[in-house]
Amino acid sequence: MTASIEFKAKLACLYAGAVWGLFWIPLRALEETGLHGLWITVVYFLVPTICLGPVTLWRWQHVKKGGIQLQITAMLSGGALLLYSTSIVYTDVVRAMLLFYLTPVWATILARIVLGDAITLTRIAAMALAIIGMLTIFGLGARFPVPQNVGDWLGLGSGVLWAIAMVRIRQGADYSAIEMTIGFFQWSLIFSAGAALLLAPGHMPSFAQTLPALPLLLIFMALLVLPGTYASLWGPKFLSPGVVGLLFMTEIVVGAISVALLAAEPFGMREVTGVILIAGASMLEPLLSLRQARADLS
Repeated sequence: MTASIEFKAKLACLYAGAVWGLFWIPLRALEETGLHGLWITVVYFLVPTICLGPVTLWRWQHVKKGGIQLQITAMLSGGALLLYSTSIVYTDVVRAMLLFYLTPVWATILARIVLGDAITLTRIAAMALAIIGMLTIFGLGARFPVPQNVGDWLGLGSGVLWAIAMVRIRQGADYSAIEMTIGFFQWSLIFSAGAALLLAPGHMPSFAQTLPALPLLLIFMALLVLPGTYASLWGPKFLSPGVVGLLFMTEIVVGAISVALLAAEPFGMREVTGVILIAGASMLEPLLSLRQARADLS
């Protein structure tokens, strides 16, 4: 792998994390229509699945060629997002995010066991910075949330599933990110629809109820979510899963800033400090790698 591809992969992961940091905007629009929380995710994943219909037909032979291994990886990534979305319903958003974003820890351990990746002092320092930054943003000090209810365990489990998916993407580097994107949304839709039908069957929305939010949802899907998801499934093919987990933490940075700007939520010195720590954690390894590359050239 060339340094150019590695650099592009890191940019792709940073971009993907930033896109997911805006995840709340269309979800908030759907929530304002009065949809039940579980059905919000169904509508959210139904739209891109329909949009990708022509691409699915065009790439169908490639999807078939990927076989069961491709589908397992897509199921893991889709299942991770379902667990994360459902955890928000059953526990505090703060607790769900913190427990999910232990992903770099699980990814680093799994990458060591499965792929033989080294666990460096730089990686350990980056993970420590990231966790301190999260605790700072959410105002928890040193009180890290130990799982106490089903929502907490779902949040923790979603991070583990996502870490496994990242390792499998790295292992199956022959998979095209296009097929992975198709599978990601299809399985996310299947899982979210199953959960909604099981847990909230009496709250199925009508088309008229969702119509007011559809223009915003379509714009977000076309301009951000679809390319962001593609980037989130292309970049990990070329990077250590632990690095991927850290780069994706730009979601928290963009999420905190966008909520402050668009939803008038507080953004003071505590939030600024947390953002700086998380951004530093995300960029520590890429910047050191760039410095080493320049040193080698000179």
